[in-house]
Order: sequence, then structure tokens, then C-alpha cells
Amino acid sequence: MPESTQPEPAQPDSTQPELAQPGSVSGATRPDATAPEPAPPGSALTDAPLPEQLRRAHLIGIGGAGMSGIARILLARGAAVSGSDAKESRALLSLRAQGATLFVGQRGENLAALPEPPSAVVVSTAIKETNPELAEARARGIPVLHRAQALAGLMTGHRVACIAGTHGKTSTTSMLTVALQHCRLDPSFAIGGDLNESGANAHHGGGGIFVAEADESDGSFLSYTPSVAVVTNVEPDHLDHHGTAEAYVKVFSDFAGRLEPGGLLIVCADDPGANLLGDEAAAAGVRVRRYGRQATGEGDVRVLGYTPSPDGGVVRIALDSTESASTEHDVRVAVPGEHMALNAIAALLAGVELGAPADRLAEGLAAFGGVRRRFEFKGRAGDVRVYDDYAHHPTEVAAQLRAVRTAAGTGRVLVVFQPHLYSRTKTFAAEFAEALSLADEVVVLDVFGAREEPVPGVTGALIADRVPVPVHYQPAFDLATGLVADLVRPGDLVVTMGAGDVTQLGPEILAELDRRTVGA
Repeated sequence: MPESTQPEPAQPDSTQPELAQPGSVSGATRPDATAPEPAPPGSALTDAPLPEQLRRAHLIGIGGAGMSGIARILLARGAAVSGSDAKESRALLSLRAQGATLFVGQRGENLAALPEPPSAVVVSTAIKETNPELAEARARGIPVLHRAQALAGLMTGHRVACIAGTHGKTSTTSMLTVALQHCRLDPSFAIGGDLNESGANAHHGGGGIFVAEADESDGSFLSYTPSVAVVTNVEPDHLDHHGTAEAYVKVFSDFAGRLEPGGLLIVCADDPGANLLGDEAAAAGVRVRRYGRQATGEGDVRVLGYTPSPDGGVVRIALDSTESASTEHDVRVAVPGEHMALNAIAALLAGVELGAPADRLAEGLAAFGGVRRRFEFKGRAGDVRVYDDYAHHPTEVAAQLRAVRTAAGTGRVLVVFQPHLYSRTKTFAAEFAEALSLADEVVVLDVFGAREEPVPGVTGALIADRVPVPVHYQPAFDLATGLVADLVRPGDLVVTMGAGDVTQLGPEILAELDRRTVGA
């Protein structure tokens, strides 16, 4: 646990800093001398009372990434937590050990079995009105809160940083959290994935900062009022909910409008959608800072170059967008890919705005160990390495495969890709195929439908038929392990990829490769 001693916030330095060594940043200043000074780290009302509606909270689908994180924070703050999920899981085991009352299976009588009626029932967008527990709650007049509303209630009394974007939310939120922890702050956080450092997706901290991943998929991030907001990119997705690309873009504009007075919006200048969002916000009087190769404004952070390595990479930046040697600095990132380096710079900017010193933030970023299911190493069988990744949008797939290529060295890259959602598969089949062409060989599974009903004619074959490199369409999930084992060669790097249950295949592939080696 971080110590209670807090560092002083970074102060402007009128002298020109010396050229930083790799992995360090010095001389960072607040972008605008007239902007409101941040509250000293740890000064927020972290003992703010728990909202009355959340004192006895029942969470439907409590085992999910977002819901389990809220439950974890509620338990730490003394709430009576109950919940249900369709099946037993590691998340349920952990929450039960922390004192939650949990049910496997969702039935109306679960609410009646509680010692006291819940003060609120918390649901996500995935929970349908026909859910028996939700129907029972409505029949009994129990208040129903969306997951984001509950999380917004837990943010009260904190200085809030929200990380949004079509891609990179989880990684950037995680990087900022770990970097702040390295500064001996103790932020509360809620992330859509488990940190490798702690294995947790949420935490109630003793500091005055709350870092949260802000989900745009259903527009629920409009429940938050951040003092710092990061938007990594804006590229149409989740059209099953938003309907049109224009509506999807607008929800980000609405999110930027949720910033508290004097708040800061941080956007990636290299992404057209995020850059345009920054222009619109600046025109409306919002403070905006940009990062990336195309960042050119005062107070922006310009990326001068990126040098990859098998264990990560180094991104060279220029503070205040000048290219003189005195303002150039190297930031080391321990996870591969220039897209991850850009996420690190976004986290650095947010951390500085929150009052943390840039040098210590950069040290934390250099030590960041990643997030589960984000190019997570699963193991090695002989000369074959197996990784797992959550990428499920064409841009994410392409960015991750470029990073994987560096990690593979001279070996081949074999991807096992599972499309996620019928609507996304239908809309982006050609783009997925183009992204997957960055691999040497591809196995495409059938669609993981998640919340959607099957759509006639929409299968993994829509993608596989368009992939220009050697490709295999395998609709039978249970046959995928054997197929991959047949295809791999010594020196290959295998990555299972997608947002569904494809993550289960990594250990199975390793076990099958080991079995064949023993039996050879």
C-alpha cells in the first residue's frame, strides 16, 4: 500500500531542463498559468459519506468487470453488498470472501432472501427488463440505478479523472493508476480490466483522486463530471446502440461538455476524431491539451519518435511542442507498440494535471506491467509463445498486430481471432480482414454474440473470406485448439484475440502442444 507521505505538486520551472535520460521527464509545467490550481494530492473529502441509496446495494450481473469493481469499492466503504450472476466465477469467489452476499442464478426470490430490502438495485445496459430480479425490484418499488450512476455516486468528494475513447481506455486508465501509485498517491480506481501489478480492477484509495474508465458504448459516461478527461480516439463503434456514426461522435462532444468548470480535456492530436473534439471544446472555452506527432499548440506534448524493443519501447517527446534539445525527453514504456506509448503520454499529462510530479509519473509508466487480456503472456511450449489480447475492433487489431510483429522477432505471427458481436462483424468485415493481414497466418472463429441475437448470414466467414494471407475458418470452437496445434511451427508467436471466450484457448493450446511434445 502506498505510504501516506505525499509529494509536492509539480511546479513551473523557469529554467530550461537538461536533456532527460531514457525513462525520465523533467521540467514539466502546468500548461496555463491562469488555470485553477489543482487541489493538493490527497486533499479531497475521501471520508465523504456513502450515498444513502448505495448503503445496501444489490448488483445484478455482479461478476462482470464493471459491476465487480463497483462492488469491491462499496464493500471497502462499508456498504452491505449483495448480487447475482449466471455462474460462479473468480470474481464471485473474491467478493464473497470480502463479505458480499451472492447468488448463482438470477431469480426474483433472491431479493426476498436478503435480511433487508436493498436500498438500490444496480444494473448495466446488458441487463434486460425481463430479468427476474430487475422485474421484482420494479414491482417492489426499489430504486434502480445504472452502473455508471452508482460509480458517479462513489466519485463524490474526489478529484476525478475519466479516460474515454473508442480504443485504449483500459490501458490508459491502468497506466495513470499505476503511475499515480508510484508517486505514493493512493487513488481510488475503477477499470475494465485487472492490473497485472495487483490483480484488481478497482480499489477504494486513501487519496483524494478517483481514476475511472469511462465507457461510451451506451452513453453512460455522461453520468460523470470529471475535472480531467482524456479522449484517446473517436472512431465509430457500437452503432447497435448509437445508430449512426454522427450520433456516436456527438456523445463524445456531450462528454467533453460534462467537464467541471476549469477542467482539462486531453486529446490525441493524431486521431482525427479526437483532434476535432479538441477543436470544438476549445471553441467552447474548455482548456485543451493535445499529445501526439501532430500536436503543435502551446502546452501540447509532441511525439518526436518511437523506438520499439522486444520488451516495450521508448517514446521521445518535446514539451511545449518545440524541437530544441533542451525540451526533449524520453519516456520508457514496458509494453510494446506505439499506440501504447501514446496512451502513456496521455496518462502522463493527466497525472501532471492532477498535481503529481512528471519524473515520478514517468518512472511509474516505465514499470507498468500491463493489464490482463492486453497482450498478456500465457506461456511457452517449446519454442512457441502464446499471448492473449482483447482487441475486438479493426483499429485495435491492426495496432496490436504491429506491436506483436516486433515481439515476434524473426518468428511467424499466428492469430486466432474471434469476432465480437454480429453487428460489428457485419459492419467491419472488410476492415477486420485488412487488419488481420498483418499476421502470417490466421484462424477465424465464429462470432461471439454476447448480448446480440444471431443474424442470418453473419458468421466469421464474412471476415475469413476476405483475409489475403493464409486463413482458416473454424466455426467449431472445440476444434480450434487442435487446428492451431497443427499449424504452429517452432519460433511462432500465437495470439488469441477478441472480446469473447477466445481467451480460454491460450492454456488449451499450450497444453495440447506440451502433450504432443511428450508423445512425440
